[in-house]
Amino acid sequence: MRFGVYLPTFAWRDLRFDQAARVKEFARKAEALGFDALWVAEHFLEAPGLYGTVWMSPLLCLAHAASVTTRIRLATGLLIAPYYHPVPLAREIQTLWHLSEGRFVLGVGPGWDQHEFETLGMKLSERGRRTDEIIAALRRLLAERDVSFEGRYYRFQHVTIEPRLPRFPELWVGGGSKIQTSLSPDKPYIVPAVLSRIAGADGWLARAAGSQQMVKDDARVIREHCVKVGRDPGSLRCGHLNFLHLVDTTDREEALRLQRPVFERVMGTHRTFENLQQSYFLGTTREIVERIRDLEAAGVRDMVLATCDYDLGQLERFATDLVGRFTDS
Repeated sequence: MRFGVYLPTFAWRDLRFDQAARVKEFARKAEALGFDALWVAEHFLEAPGLYGTVWMSPLLCLAHAASVTTRIRLATGLLIAPYYHPVPLAREIQTLWHLSEGRFVLGVGPGWDQHEFETLGMKLSERGRRTDEIIAALRRLLAERDVSFEGRYYRFQHVTIEPRLPRFPELWVGGGSKIQTSLSPDKPYIVPAVLSRIAGADGWLARAAGSQQMVKDDARVIREHCVKVGRDPGSLRCGHLNFLHLVDTTDREEALRLQRPVFERVMGTHRTFENLQQSYFLGTTREIVERIRDLEAAGVRDMVLATCDYDLGQLERFATDLVGRFTDS
Protein backbone atom coordinates (compact mmCIF):
# COMPACT_ATOMS: atom_id res chain seq x y z
CA MET A 1 0.00 0.00 0.00
CA ARG A 2 1.11 3.56 -0.79
CA PHE A 3 0.42 6.35 1.69
CA GLY A 4 -0.23 9.93 0.72
CA VAL A 5 -1.37 12.88 2.80
CA TYR A 6 -3.75 15.76 2.34
CA LEU A 7 -1.98 19.09 2.11
CA PRO A 8 -3.73 21.17 4.82
CA THR A 9 -4.91 24.10 2.72
CA PHE A 10 -7.73 25.03 5.11
CA ALA A 11 -9.01 28.56 4.57
CA TRP A 12 -10.09 29.16 8.14
CA ARG A 13 -12.01 32.36 8.75
CA ASP A 14 -9.16 33.54 10.99
CA LEU A 15 -6.41 32.39 8.58
CA ARG A 16 -3.17 34.25 9.16
CA PHE A 17 -0.07 34.57 6.99
CA ASP A 18 1.93 32.41 9.38
CA GLN A 19 -0.68 29.63 9.11
CA ALA A 20 -0.69 29.79 5.32
CA ALA A 21 3.12 29.61 5.36
CA ARG A 22 2.84 26.18 7.00
CA VAL A 23 1.69 24.73 3.68
CA LYS A 24 5.29 24.83 2.45
CA GLU A 25 6.62 23.45 5.72
CA PHE A 26 4.08 20.63 5.67
CA ALA A 27 4.96 19.76 2.06
CA ARG A 28 8.68 19.61 2.86
CA LYS A 29 8.08 17.45 5.93
CA ALA A 30 5.75 15.05 4.09
CA GLU A 31 8.42 14.49 1.45
CA ALA A 32 11.13 14.03 4.06
CA LEU A 33 9.00 11.44 5.87
CA GLY A 34 8.66 9.44 2.66
CA PHE A 35 5.00 9.90 1.81
CA ASP A 36 4.09 9.04 -1.77
CA ALA A 37 1.90 12.03 -2.64
CA LEU A 38 0.42 15.31 -1.49
CA TRP A 39 -3.28 15.66 -2.29
CA VAL A 40 -5.37 18.83 -2.18
CA ALA A 41 -9.08 19.42 -1.63
CA GLU A 42 -11.42 21.86 -3.35
CA HIS A 43 -14.44 23.73 -2.01
CA PHE A 44 -14.66 27.50 -2.27
CA LEU A 45 -17.88 28.01 -0.28
CA GLU A 46 -18.80 26.64 3.12
CA ALA A 47 -21.30 23.78 3.05
CA PRO A 48 -23.02 24.00 6.45
CA GLY A 49 -23.61 20.58 7.90
CA LEU A 50 -21.04 18.83 5.72
CA TYR A 51 -17.91 20.94 6.18
CA GLY A 52 -17.11 23.67 8.66
CA THR A 53 -14.34 25.10 6.52
CA VAL A 54 -13.31 25.76 2.93
CA TRP A 55 -9.97 25.24 1.20
CA MET A 56 -7.58 27.50 -0.66
CA SER A 57 -7.15 27.19 -4.42
CA PRO A 58 -5.94 23.62 -5.13
CA LEU A 59 -3.83 24.31 -8.21
CA LEU A 60 -2.16 27.36 -6.66
CA CYS A 61 -1.35 25.39 -3.53
CA LEU A 62 0.17 22.54 -5.53
CA ALA A 63 2.32 25.03 -7.43
CA HIS A 64 3.39 26.36 -4.03
CA ALA A 65 4.27 22.83 -2.89
CA ALA A 66 6.11 22.08 -6.14
CA SER A 67 8.52 24.92 -5.42
CA VAL A 68 9.78 23.34 -2.17
CA THR A 69 9.77 19.62 -3.06
CA THR A 70 11.55 17.42 -5.60
CA ARG A 71 10.17 13.88 -5.33
CA ILE A 72 6.69 13.67 -3.84
CA ARG A 73 3.81 13.47 -6.30
CA LEU A 74 1.32 16.36 -6.37
CA ALA A 75 -2.32 15.40 -6.79
CA THR A 76 -5.67 17.11 -6.93
CA GLY A 77 -7.96 15.10 -4.72
CA LEU A 78 -10.26 16.15 -6.05
CA LEU A 79 -10.46 19.04 -8.53
CA ILE A 80 -14.15 19.77 -9.16
CA ALA A 81 -13.99 19.60 -12.93
CA PRO A 82 -17.23 21.45 -13.84
CA TYR A 83 -15.94 24.58 -12.09
CA TYR A 84 -13.40 25.02 -14.91
CA HIS A 85 -13.34 25.59 -18.64
CA PRO A 86 -11.16 22.93 -20.33
CA VAL A 87 -8.94 25.35 -22.26
CA PRO A 88 -7.53 27.43 -19.37
CA LEU A 89 -7.52 24.29 -17.22
CA ALA A 90 -5.33 22.57 -19.81
CA ARG A 91 -2.88 25.48 -19.60
CA GLU A 92 -2.79 25.28 -15.78
CA ILE A 93 -2.18 21.53 -15.91
CA GLN A 94 0.58 21.99 -18.48
CA THR A 95 2.14 24.65 -16.25
CA LEU A 96 2.00 22.50 -13.11
CA TRP A 97 3.39 19.54 -15.01
CA HIS A 98 6.51 21.49 -15.91
CA LEU A 99 6.88 23.30 -12.58
CA SER A 100 6.80 19.92 -10.82
CA GLU A 101 8.96 18.07 -13.39
CA GLY A 102 6.10 15.72 -14.28
CA ARG A 103 4.96 14.94 -10.72
CA PHE A 104 1.41 16.24 -11.21
CA VAL A 105 -1.51 13.81 -10.81
CA LEU A 106 -4.94 14.89 -12.03
CA GLY A 107 -7.75 13.80 -9.74
CA VAL A 108 -11.22 15.01 -10.71
CA GLY A 109 -14.75 14.73 -9.41
CA PRO A 110 -18.12 16.16 -10.43
CA GLY A 111 -18.82 18.01 -7.17
CA TRP A 112 -22.05 17.97 -5.16
CA ASP A 113 -22.64 21.39 -3.57
CA GLN A 114 -25.67 23.00 -5.21
CA HIS A 115 -24.80 26.45 -3.83
CA GLU A 116 -21.38 26.38 -5.48
CA PHE A 117 -22.91 25.35 -8.81
CA GLU A 118 -25.57 28.05 -8.63
CA THR A 119 -22.92 30.63 -7.76
CA LEU A 120 -21.13 29.72 -11.01
CA GLY A 121 -24.35 29.84 -13.04
CA MET A 122 -24.61 26.08 -13.56
CA LYS A 123 -27.10 23.39 -12.71
CA LEU A 124 -26.08 20.60 -10.36
CA SER A 125 -27.83 18.14 -12.70
CA GLU A 126 -25.22 18.90 -15.39
CA ARG A 127 -22.22 17.95 -13.26
CA GLY A 128 -21.62 14.43 -14.55
CA ARG A 129 -21.91 15.28 -18.24
CA ARG A 130 -19.75 18.37 -17.79
CA THR A 131 -17.08 16.30 -16.04
CA ASP A 132 -16.99 13.73 -18.83
CA GLU A 133 -16.77 16.45 -21.50
CA ILE A 134 -13.90 18.17 -19.71
CA ILE A 135 -11.93 14.93 -19.38
CA ALA A 136 -12.46 14.23 -23.10
CA ALA A 137 -11.41 17.77 -24.03
CA LEU A 138 -8.33 17.70 -21.79
CA ARG A 139 -7.13 14.42 -23.30
CA ARG A 140 -7.02 16.12 -26.68
CA LEU A 141 -5.81 19.56 -25.59
CA LEU A 142 -2.76 18.18 -23.80
CA ALA A 143 -1.76 15.82 -26.61
CA GLU A 144 -2.75 17.40 -29.92
CA ARG A 145 -2.33 20.60 -31.91
CA ASP A 146 -5.14 22.55 -33.56
CA VAL A 147 -7.90 21.02 -31.43
CA SER A 148 -11.55 21.71 -32.19
CA PHE A 149 -14.20 20.43 -29.81
CA GLU A 150 -17.98 20.42 -30.05
CA GLY A 151 -19.67 19.27 -26.86
CA ARG A 152 -22.95 20.04 -25.21
CA TYR A 153 -21.36 22.46 -22.75
CA TYR A 154 -17.92 23.27 -24.14
CA ARG A 155 -17.06 24.34 -27.69
CA PHE A 156 -13.87 25.76 -29.11
CA GLN A 157 -12.03 25.85 -32.42
CA HIS A 158 -8.36 25.54 -33.45
CA VAL A 159 -6.74 25.58 -30.00
CA THR A 160 -3.13 24.56 -29.41
CA ILE A 161 -1.61 24.33 -25.92
CA GLU A 162 2.17 24.37 -26.26
CA PRO A 163 4.28 22.61 -25.27
CA ARG A 164 2.35 19.36 -25.47
CA LEU A 165 2.85 16.92 -22.63
CA PRO A 166 4.79 13.68 -23.27
CA ARG A 167 1.82 11.82 -21.79
CA PHE A 168 -1.51 12.58 -20.20
CA PRO A 169 -1.21 12.98 -16.42
CA GLU A 170 -2.16 10.02 -14.28
CA LEU A 171 -5.94 10.37 -13.98
CA TRP A 172 -7.90 9.62 -10.83
CA VAL A 173 -11.63 10.05 -10.48
CA GLY A 174 -13.74 10.26 -7.37
CA GLY A 175 -17.14 8.94 -6.55
CA GLY A 176 -18.87 6.22 -4.68
CA SER A 177 -21.37 5.52 -1.98
CA LYS A 178 -22.12 8.15 0.63
CA ILE A 179 -24.12 8.04 3.83
CA GLN A 180 -27.33 9.83 2.93
CA THR A 181 -28.22 13.14 4.49
CA SER A 182 -30.72 15.84 3.55
CA LEU A 183 -27.76 18.12 2.80
CA SER A 184 -26.34 16.25 -0.18
CA PRO A 185 -27.93 14.88 -3.39
CA ASP A 186 -25.55 11.93 -3.70
CA LYS A 187 -26.79 8.35 -3.58
CA PRO A 188 -25.71 5.59 -1.18
CA TYR A 189 -24.42 3.61 -4.17
CA ILE A 190 -22.38 4.14 -7.34
CA VAL A 191 -24.48 5.18 -10.34
CA PRO A 192 -23.67 3.69 -13.78
CA ALA A 193 -22.23 6.92 -15.21
CA VAL A 194 -19.71 7.11 -12.37
CA LEU A 195 -18.75 3.47 -12.87
CA SER A 196 -18.01 4.20 -16.52
CA ARG A 197 -15.90 7.22 -15.59
CA ILE A 198 -13.92 5.19 -13.06
CA ALA A 199 -13.31 2.39 -15.57
CA GLY A 200 -11.70 4.90 -17.93
CA ALA A 201 -9.24 6.26 -15.35
CA ASP A 202 -5.96 5.15 -13.82
CA GLY A 203 -7.27 5.28 -10.27
CA TRP A 204 -10.39 5.66 -8.17
CA LEU A 205 -10.46 7.67 -4.94
CA ALA A 206 -13.21 6.51 -2.59
CA ARG A 207 -14.85 9.33 -0.74
CA ALA A 208 -14.50 9.86 2.99
CA ALA A 209 -18.23 10.39 3.56
CA GLY A 210 -19.21 6.73 3.17
CA SER A 211 -18.94 3.97 5.73
CA GLN A 212 -16.18 1.37 5.92
CA GLN A 213 -18.49 -1.22 4.39
CA MET A 214 -19.54 1.15 1.61
CA VAL A 215 -15.93 1.60 0.52
CA LYS A 216 -15.38 -2.17 0.45
CA ASP A 217 -18.64 -2.77 -1.43
CA ASP A 218 -17.76 -0.04 -3.93
CA ALA A 219 -14.35 -1.60 -4.56
CA ARG A 220 -16.02 -4.93 -5.30
CA VAL A 221 -18.62 -3.34 -7.63
CA ILE A 222 -15.88 -1.47 -9.50
CA ARG A 223 -13.81 -4.62 -9.98
CA GLU A 224 -16.88 -6.43 -11.32
CA HIS A 225 -17.62 -3.56 -13.69
CA CYS A 226 -14.04 -3.58 -15.00
CA VAL A 227 -14.36 -7.29 -15.81
CA LYS A 228 -17.69 -6.62 -17.51
CA VAL A 229 -16.20 -3.97 -19.82
CA GLY A 230 -13.07 -6.00 -20.56
CA ARG A 231 -10.57 -4.21 -18.33
CA ASP A 232 -8.19 -5.98 -15.99
CA PRO A 233 -9.38 -4.82 -12.55
CA GLY A 234 -5.82 -5.07 -11.29
CA SER A 235 -4.84 -2.25 -13.64
CA LEU A 236 -7.02 0.23 -11.72
CA ARG A 237 -5.62 1.55 -8.45
CA CYS A 238 -8.19 1.88 -5.69
CA GLY A 239 -7.58 4.58 -3.13
CA HIS A 240 -9.37 6.02 -0.12
CA LEU A 241 -9.22 9.42 1.55
CA ASN A 242 -10.00 9.83 5.23
CA PHE A 243 -9.57 12.34 8.02
CA LEU A 244 -8.01 11.39 11.34
CA HIS A 245 -6.47 12.81 14.49
CA LEU A 246 -4.31 10.43 16.51
CA VAL A 247 -4.44 10.70 20.30
CA ASP A 248 -2.52 9.20 23.23
CA THR A 249 -4.98 6.75 24.70
CA THR A 250 -6.02 3.12 24.24
CA ASP A 251 -9.51 3.84 25.56
CA ARG A 252 -12.02 4.38 22.75
CA GLU A 253 -14.34 6.71 24.67
CA GLU A 254 -11.45 8.89 25.77
CA ALA A 255 -10.11 8.97 22.22
CA LEU A 256 -13.49 10.10 20.90
CA ARG A 257 -13.74 12.77 23.60
CA LEU A 258 -10.37 14.21 22.54
CA GLN A 259 -11.09 13.94 18.82
CA ARG A 260 -14.60 15.38 18.78
CA PRO A 261 -13.79 19.13 18.95
CA VAL A 262 -11.02 18.72 16.38
CA PHE A 263 -13.34 16.98 13.92
CA GLU A 264 -16.30 19.27 14.48
CA ARG A 265 -14.15 22.28 13.61
CA VAL A 266 -13.55 20.78 10.15
CA MET A 267 -16.87 18.99 9.61
CA GLY A 268 -19.27 21.33 11.38
CA THR A 269 -21.91 20.17 13.84
CA HIS A 270 -25.02 19.54 11.74
CA ARG A 271 -24.18 15.85 11.35
CA THR A 272 -24.29 13.82 14.52
CA PHE A 273 -21.02 12.66 16.04
CA GLU A 274 -22.28 9.10 15.53
CA ASN A 275 -22.53 9.85 11.81
CA LEU A 276 -18.97 11.17 11.77
CA GLN A 277 -17.77 7.97 13.45
CA GLN A 278 -19.33 5.90 10.66
CA SER A 279 -17.30 7.70 8.00
CA TYR A 280 -14.08 9.05 9.42
CA PHE A 281 -11.09 7.41 11.12
CA LEU A 282 -12.11 8.09 14.71
CA GLY A 283 -11.12 6.06 17.77
CA THR A 284 -7.87 4.61 19.02
CA THR A 285 -4.79 4.26 16.84
CA ARG A 286 -5.16 0.48 17.01
CA GLU A 287 -8.72 0.73 15.66
CA ILE A 288 -7.58 2.98 12.83
CA VAL A 289 -4.78 0.57 11.88
CA GLU A 290 -7.34 -2.24 11.81
CA ARG A 291 -9.63 -0.22 9.53
CA ILE A 292 -6.76 0.45 7.12
CA ARG A 293 -5.80 -3.25 7.11
CA ASP A 294 -9.43 -4.15 6.43
CA LEU A 295 -9.51 -1.78 3.44
CA GLU A 296 -6.18 -3.13 2.20
CA ALA A 297 -7.65 -6.65 2.25
CA ALA A 298 -10.57 -5.31 0.18
CA GLY A 299 -8.23 -4.06 -2.54
CA VAL A 300 -7.48 -0.48 -1.49
CA ARG A 301 -3.88 0.18 -2.54
CA ASP A 302 -3.57 3.92 -1.88
CA MET A 303 -4.44 5.54 1.44
CA VAL A 304 -4.68 9.33 1.66
CA LEU A 305 -4.50 10.53 5.27
CA ALA A 306 -5.87 13.96 6.11
CA THR A 307 -5.00 16.00 9.17
CA CYS A 308 -7.68 18.22 10.69
CA ASP A 309 -5.37 21.24 10.90
CA TYR A 310 -1.87 22.46 9.97
CA ASP A 311 -0.39 19.92 12.36
CA LEU A 312 3.18 18.71 11.76
CA GLY A 313 3.00 16.63 14.91
CA GLN A 314 0.10 14.66 13.45
CA LEU A 315 1.99 14.24 10.18
CA GLU A 316 4.93 12.72 12.04
CA ARG A 317 2.59 10.42 13.96
CA PHE A 318 0.99 9.27 10.71
CA ALA A 319 4.45 8.21 9.53
CA THR A 320 5.45 6.37 12.71
CA ASP A 321 2.17 5.10 14.20
CA LEU A 322 0.38 4.16 10.98
CA VAL A 323 2.65 3.90 7.93
CA GLY A 324 5.33 2.23 10.04
CA ARG A 325 2.92 -0.58 10.89
CA PHE A 326 2.60 -1.44 7.20
CA THR A 327 6.14 -0.97 5.92
CA ASP A 328 7.49 -3.22 8.66
CA SER A 329 5.02 -6.05 8.00
